[in-house]
Amino acid sequence: MRDLVQYHTLAIPGSTAMVLKDPLSPIRRQYLQKFAQQEGRIFLFRFYDKYKGRTPEEAWQLVLHQTRLTPLRLVVLLRSVEPEKDVKAFTTALRQAFPTIKISPEQANQLYAKLDPHALSLADRGYVARIHPLELWTAAFLRQHPKTSKSELAQASEQELVEVYAWLFKTHRKTAQDSRIRLILEQEAFMEIHKAWKRVGYPFATLVTSLATAIGSSADRPAALTELIGILVNEGQKLPTVTIRQLHFAEGTPFDTRVVPQTPSREQVLNPLVAQVLRQELIGVVEHGTAISAKGAMKSSEGRVISIGGKTGTGDHRQKVYERGYRLIESRPISRTATFVFLIENRFFGTITAQVAGPQSADFSFTSSLPVHIFRLFAPHLQAHMMPHALETKGPQPLQPRS
Repeated sequence: MRDLVQYHTLAIPGSTAMVLKDPLSPIRRQYLQKFAQQEGRIFLFRFYDKYKGRTPEEAWQLVLHQTRLTPLRLVVLLRSVEPEKDVKAFTTALRQAFPTIKISPEQANQLYAKLDPHALSLADRGYVARIHPLELWTAAFLRQHPKTSKSELAQASEQELVEVYAWLFKTHRKTAQDSRIRLILEQEAFMEIHKAWKRVGYPFATLVTSLATAIGSSADRPAALTELIGILVNEGQKLPTVTIRQLHFAEGTPFDTRVVPQTPSREQVLNPLVAQVLRQELIGVVEHGTAISAKGAMKSSEGRVISIGGKTGTGDHRQKVYERGYRLIESRPISRTATFVFLIENRFFGTITAQVAGPQSADFSFTSSLPVHIFRLFAPHLQAHMMPHALETKGPQPLQPRS
């Protein structure tokens, strides 16, 4: 997967990854703005969930617990979260929190004016208070607009996001900029990978941006894997799935009617040579690899071993919780799956999946050898159902040499 990501970000002629080499490229700012919006909204929505539905007093107490209070930090919090308070209320709150503090009216007026939200940037106020600036802004905004939705919060925060991430746009921050731009480029690479996967049957609208992503393990469905193997069997062509081959009404009467679907349209989604190479690799998995138990499971009436190919996969899906130092403290089982997707000669194909869902999946340790064994047990029945003569009259097609 790493190779695919690097291909889409670097190897394509005219790739936007060239912005990493040119610090003056105008495209850099576009990528940085996209990053600021993405990361900023992650924090915004997190703080929204934290403060939504709380009373002003509850929200204020929650803000106070986010930092170790000092007089200066309290002043910043007061002016940021409760800017409507006048100097008198401001001074009273400060003296209640720190009874021993001595502050004259002149000093109170100076602090009140100096730390005015309009005089000090949001980023600076967050730095002084040792609290995320977007948390300060979200707590204050929800105090004034308690019925705000997440989408409304995102729209209202555009200027604040620019302000909080202003440091990132400074030219001497190239290293920090490059690391953020790479994240966006990687996301774009996965969008291109998703388009390619979608063409060969991937069933979901998005793809997780992770180097651990792989066909068959990334929330795939048995039907989608079957569609993919069907594309390989059909020389890289994608055909629609047909459930009903014909309808026959009033047979033997003057009203005899036969309804058949139109000839399905074919879409070439893979190069035929690529499909042939992949078929040979799948046959190798059965001949020499993890699905070797299926080898020789079918034979023609003449004793010829019918060619079988496939791919196996085992999934132990768990929700893991780690503490500092990457020490595992909890592993909760979600499900366990084992899959064998197969092809028979160059005509038949399918998928066998075993699954146990829920906490009880922790009691099982089966692997992909289970569906392979099931395939071998069912092979005689499959062969009878698929009409042996169809397998005997159409052998595997040899690979075509490159021209």
